[in-house]
Parts: sequence; C-alpha cells; structure tokens
Amino acid sequence: MNFSSKLLEEAVAEVARLPGIGEKTALRMVLFLLNRPEQEVERFAGALLKLKKEVNFCSECGNISDAPLCSICTAPKRDRSLICVVEDSRDVMAIENTRQYKGLYHVLGGLISPMDGIGPSDLHIGKLLERAGKGEAKEIILALSATMEGDTTVFYLYKKLKDIPVLLSSIARGIAFGGEIEYADEVTLGRSIQTRVPYKGEA
Repeated sequence: MNFSSKLLEEAVAEVARLPGIGEKTALRMVLFLLNRPEQEVERFAGALLKLKKEVNFCSECGNISDAPLCSICTAPKRDRSLICVVEDSRDVMAIENTRQYKGLYHVLGGLISPMDGIGPSDLHIGKLLERAGKGEAKEIILALSATMEGDTTVFYLYKKLKDIPVLLSSIARGIAFGGEIEYADEVTLGRSIQTRVPYKGEA
C-alpha cells in the first residue's frame, strides 16, 4: 500500500499490529481519527496511556482491576466456596454477562501451549493451588476453552489439584470443540456453567 505521508504510514502500521486488524481496516481507523477534533483524539490516546500505566491485576484472582483487589473478590455476596478457573479476563466478562454464576474466579493468564513456548510456570497456577489449599473453596470449576491447549491445561490442573479435598468440575460441552469461551453466546455459556459435570481426569 502506498502512503502519501510517512506519519500516516507509521500510524497505520501501529494500528495494524492489533489482533484482527488488517492494513485496510487500520487505514480506515487512522483516517477517522485524523478527521476528528484534536481534543477527542487526545482523550482517546490519554485513556489508553492511563490504562497501561495505572491498571492493576487483582492480587487474589488475577483479573483486571482498578484496585489491588477486584470488585468481584471484594463483593460480600459472592459465593466464596466456588472458584471458576478461566484463561483471561475476557472469559470473566463473558461468564459475568450470563448472570448465572455467583462465585469467584481465578485467571490463569493463558493456556499451556508447548508449540508457543508457554509452560505451567508461565501461568498463575501456583496462586490457584494456594487458594485451593486454604480450604475455603469447596468446588473448582475448570472453565477453559474446548481446544487442544485448553484440554491440556485442564488435565495438568487436575493432576495438581486431585489430592486437595475440593470438588473438581468442568463446564458442560455445550461449547463445540475448538470453541473459545469469550465467543460463546450467553445462553450456551450460562447453561454450560449451570450443567457443569465432575471432572474425572481422563487423558
């Protein structure tokens, strides 16, 4: 793609680095911003910079938060006997949107993927084992995407958690194999949480 401006080219290249954004879409976004009032663009850029500099990750569950502890972990009405294990904060948002789950969460920060060089030590698994060992949680729900990486991670967690006196369950397979939690519709995801089944650890 030929650009009439080096500044335009650099801006498009940066926007195109975002997931799911191609060069043509990036160009359309950059031209839109270029035609907006300067104050509006400054607010946009400022919000992103503030997010990067000031956002926290909950010290208990790992979810994105404005404070050291997220609003879910500090909510007095949440069922503290339930911990739902998810890949990232997008999955927390997806499950919360179903309004079917009232427990706590644990965000792993990814999935085990040897092909991508991601091993158990790269995830927040130690904190999960610590939380499970305290005895407050009675059930841990393994709500990971129905992919090869998701199943590998679930089986690894099962091996680590099986000797701790806590019920291990996984969401029902209302979500097709290869499907990701964040893209499931709310009805399907809500039913998958409600009809979860004990995890037996089959390889």
